[in-house]
Amino acid sequence: MRFLPTDEQRDFVRTLRRLLDASEVPAAVRAWGAGDHAPGRALWSRLADTGLFALAADGEHDGLGPLPLEAALGFVELGRAGVPGPVVETVAAAVLLAGLGDEGPAKRFLPGLLSGGASASLTLPDAAPYALDADAATYCFTVSRAGELRLADPDGGPVLRSTDPTRRLLRPPVGGGELLARGPAVTAAAGSALGWARLLTAAQCLGVGEALLARTVEYAKQRTQFGTPIGGFQAVKHRLADTLLGLEFARPLVWAAGLSLDPGEVAAAKLAAGEAAYAAAMTALQLHGAVGYTEELDLSLWLRKARPLRDAWGTPSACRAAVLGAARR
Repeated sequence: MRFLPTDEQRDFVRTLRRLLDASEVPAAVRAWGAGDHAPGRALWSRLADTGLFALAADGEHDGLGPLPLEAALGFVELGRAGVPGPVVETVAAAVLLAGLGDEGPAKRFLPGLLSGGASASLTLPDAAPYALDADAATYCFTVSRAGELRLADPDGGPVLRSTDPTRRLLRPPVGGGELLARGPAVTAAAGSALGWARLLTAAQCLGVGEALLARTVEYAKQRTQFGTPIGGFQAVKHRLADTLLGLEFARPLVWAAGLSLDPGEVAAAKLAAGEAAYAAAMTALQLHGAVGYTEELDLSLWLRKARPLRDAWGTPSACRAAVLGAARR
C-alpha cells in the first residue's frame, strides 16, 4: 500500500502544525501537570476552531465527519507537539454518543464536545478501566459490561499518577452516576469508540516518536566526544536508523487503520506505533545520556509520554491478541 494524503489533508496538517508551533505547548504541558489547566484549555479551544473534534461526528450532529483518517493525521501533530489532556477520550466519547441511535444524549453533549467548549473522559470494559483526567474534564462517561452508559461523578475517587505527570487516572465507581442509555446499541457504539480511541492513540504515538527522534538527531549533531559529533559514530547511526525504520513501518499501518477502522488493522497500528514510540524514547534516553533524565529539558515531556501511550487503550499484549483474533475469523 502506498498512501499519500490529499492536498486538503496536507493543508489541515500544516494548519495544525503552525498553530501548535505558535502555542508554547511545553509551557501548557508543564502547567497541566502542576494542576493549572487554563493554558491547556485555551489550546484546546484553538484546536477546536480547526474542526479537529468535529471530525468525530456526522453532519446530522453538527459534525464534519466521521473522518477517522483526517482525525488520525491531526493526532500525529498533537503527539508531535505533546498536547496534554483527554483529547483521545473526548473524540471517542463523541463517537460513542453519535452512534447510540438515541438523540437525547447526543443533543445534550455533542455540541460542546465537537465545538471544543467541553471535554470528556471515558472508560470502557477491559480496554480502558481508568478515566484519564476525569477531574479536569467536563464530563466523565462510563460504559459497563451490562451495556449501560452513565455520566459518572469522579469526585472522591482515588487518583493515580502515571509516569507522565500530565496524566491523572481515576477509577469511577461502578454503577454510579446518571444512567444515559442502555442496551445493545450502547455496546455497539462502545466498540466504535474503542476503535477510534486506539487509532488516535496510535497516531499520537507516531507523533511522539517523531518528536523524540528529531530532538535526538539534533543532539547527536551537536554533542561531541573525542572532538567528533556523536552522530558520526557508526553505532549511533545504526541506533537512529533503527528508530526511524520502526516509525516508518508503523506509519502505513496507522493510515490503513484510518481508512478501514477494521479492529484487526487498528490493533496492528496501535501495536506497531506504540512499540516504535517506546523504542524512540529508549534511543533518546540513551543517546542524550544523563541530561535526558532532567525535567528542565523539554525532551522529558515526550520521554514520559511514550510508555503510557503505548499501554493506553490496549496494551501490546491486548493488541496482539486482537490481531490474532481478527486473523482467525
